[in-house]
Amino acid sequence: MTITGIIPARYASSRFPGKLLEPLDGRPILQHVVEKCRLAKRLADVIVATDDQRIADALADICRIEMTREDHPSGTDRVAEVVQRCELGAVVNVQGDEPMIDPGVIDAVAARLDDSEMSTAAVLIRQPEEWGDPNAVKVVVNASGQALYFSRRTIPYLRDAADAPGTEQLAAFPFLKHLGIYGYRRETLLRLVECPVSPLEEAEKLEQLRALDNGIPIAVAVVDHDSVGIDTPEDLEQVRKHFKTES
Repeated sequence: MTITGIIPARYASSRFPGKLLEPLDGRPILQHVVEKCRLAKRLADVIVATDDQRIADALADICRIEMTREDHPSGTDRVAEVVQRCELGAVVNVQGDEPMIDPGVIDAVAARLDDSEMSTAAVLIRQPEEWGDPNAVKVVVNASGQALYFSRRTIPYLRDAADAPGTEQLAAFPFLKHLGIYGYRRETLLRLVECPVSPLEEAEKLEQLRALDNGIPIAVAVVDHDSVGIDTPEDLEQVRKHFKTES
């Protein structure tokens, strides 16, 4: 099965407009993500899907560009437009603001598409701050590695350790943090974007719950590498510090 990496790239971020073109170690943030995708062994091609000519011009010499409509409500819808127009068979949707994503995570999500129609990734929570943070989305999986539920709440609830501090609960159970990367087979993605916003999705403000609400199973690859999204200028400064430390 041929799998394509697609990076939905929007210029008009509400909290940090133009962030994908901000310089990081001498290159735009988005270019780092493209380069990480190219290091993944399971991707046959990498596409940046954007509605903004500034992004297209900046990446035109780096990778394939597909222009999309401006009115998409989410990156998933932007990816779906490219999948339908270009008749792609399977894709991995990679976030454009995560320059530290590990290529192995991309490959793990792609590999789960061999026997699943939709896939994603999760990592063990090791920091108590993330354990209680609603912005660090949690996921619980069954014995087959399929997602049972995603929540901004800390799940599962440990009844016998409910009053224990987060450090003790983390030691007692392998809590998983969801990573915002998705794999889709063509038919699954095109079906998903036609489904209306579901009650659970509306309640938690988590798009992946629409899939579960509509009976689409999600295979979860548990990986070793976390990733950091850049949502604000402060996030970018932290990532820049990391790059200086690494170099």
